[in-house]
Amino acid sequence: MKLKTLIPILIIAMMISCKNEKQESTETTPTAAEQATTEASENQGQASVTDNVSDANALQVAQSLPDFSTLVTAIEAAGLENSVVNAGPLTIFAPTNEAFGKLPEGTVETLVKPENKEKLAFILKNHVAPANYPDTQLEKDAKKGRKLYMASGEYLEIVKKDDGLYVGGTKILKTVKVSNGWIHVIGDVIVPKDK
Repeated sequence: MKLKTLIPILIIAMMISCKNEKQESTETTPTAAEQATTEASENQGQASVTDNVSDANALQVAQSLPDFSTLVTAIEAAGLENSVVNAGPLTIFAPTNEAFGKLPEGTVETLVKPENKEKLAFILKNHVAPANYPDTQLEKDAKKGRKLYMASGEYLEIVKKDDGLYVGGTKILKTVKVSNGWIHVIGDVIVPKDK
């Protein structure tokens, strides 16, 4: 075979070989985004995605503070983790462990049982406003006598008193900005009247 004929054949063979190697390498090595998507789908949702770059969302902040361990346990028992980490904006009125401790004895233990998941979810949704409510906006709404629409479908009254802001009859103790909205720490669990 002549050299002139052999060179084009070798070039074509090398191109095919390189193309096959490239396909094999892309087929066997998933990207970081593909791995994150696979992990999230295996763990069922946004709450399972690990992100060390973005600011902490409401669930991550609650998980990082020991005063909210009961709230985090309740969120997980109700299956609301993915709702609390969505892009929002959300305003969460977060009861502390001490607030849960004020409930009648055995209440929390009963609510976190699988058969009470729906009731627990309703109570927790009564602590979440699907909107952006920093404390300055809450003060304006209190002056105008407005009520806050909650994810439970209920409305909560916001009142400005001499010692601070109250929502649903409980005092807002502290306010924290999170990546997907606001957390207002409260001193009591807001239990809807019909629950």
